[in-house]
Amino acid sequence: MSENNQEGKRAARDRLIKQREQEKARERRRRTLIVSTAVVGVLALAAVIGVIAANSGGKGNKASKSGPAVAPSGATGKDSLAIQVGANDAPSTLTVWEDFRCPVCGQFENAFRDTIHELENTGQLKVLYHLVTLIDGNLGGSGSLDAANAAACAQDVGKFSAYHDVLYRNQPQETDDAFGKSSRLIELAGKVEGLDTPDFRSCVQDGTHNTWVQKSHTAFQNGGFQGTPTALLNGESIFPKKGNEPITVANLKKWVAEANKGKQPGKVTSSPSGS
Repeated sequence: MSENNQEGKRAARDRLIKQREQEKARERRRRTLIVSTAVVGVLALAAVIGVIAANSGGKGNKASKSGPAVAPSGATGKDSLAIQVGANDAPSTLTVWEDFRCPVCGQFENAFRDTIHELENTGQLKVLYHLVTLIDGNLGGSGSLDAANAAACAQDVGKFSAYHDVLYRNQPQETDDAFGKSSRLIELAGKVEGLDTPDFRSCVQDGTHNTWVQKSHTAFQNGGFQGTPTALLNGESIFPKKGNEPITVANLKKWVAEANKGKQPGKVTSSPSGS
C-alpha cells in the first residue's frame, strides 16, 4: 500500500512538473508574439506618422550656403546624392531615405542595423543612403540639416557608416533640436576613432555640404515618396511591409536571399560598419 502511494505521488509530481513546463512554454510563445507584434505595430504606426511628415515637411529654417552643392567624397547615384555602404558588386541594393531627427528612422535603424551590417559585410547587400530634412520643416530648427551635413563630412574621410550609427544611437527626442548644435555633433564624432579632426570640425561648423543635403531633400520631395524612412530593396518598397509580409529581421534576410539566389556575393574590401 505504501509503495502504491509513493508511485501515485511520483506520478502526480511528474504530471505537475510537465504541466508547469507546458505553461512556461506557452507563456514564452505568448511573450514572443506580443513583442514581435509590438515591433511591427510600432514601425507601421511610425510609417503613418512619416506619411504625415512627408506631406507637410519643408526645407527647414536654416538658410543654405550660397554656391553650388558640394557632394561628399565618393557620393554616387543620380546627381551624386547617395552615400554608399557595402561592396560595389553586391547583388542587391537597399535604398534608404532618412532624416537623422526622425524617430521612426531611429526605430528602423535600431531594429535592423545589425542585420544590414551583416548583409553588407558578407557582400550580399549594398546600401544607398539619401539624407532628408523633413523634421526641420515640420518642427523648426536645423538638426536634420546639420546632422546630415556632419554625416557627409564623415563620408569625406571614409567614416560615414560608423558616424551614421552613432547619430542614431544618440538620437534626441524629435522636438529637441540638439543636432542643430555643432558642439553636439563634434562631441559625438569623438565616439568614432579618428573622426574628430580640425578638417571635420571646419566642415561641420561651415556647413560645407548644406546645399548638397538640401538638394537631396528636394529629390526626395520630387520622388513622390510617402515618408521617412523609405526603404527600397532593388527598387521595391519593403517598409513597413513587402507585399503582405511585414518587415522583420527574418523577412529581410529572406527577401535578400531570394533576390540573390544564384548570384555571387560582392567583394568586400573592408568592414562597411566602420569602427
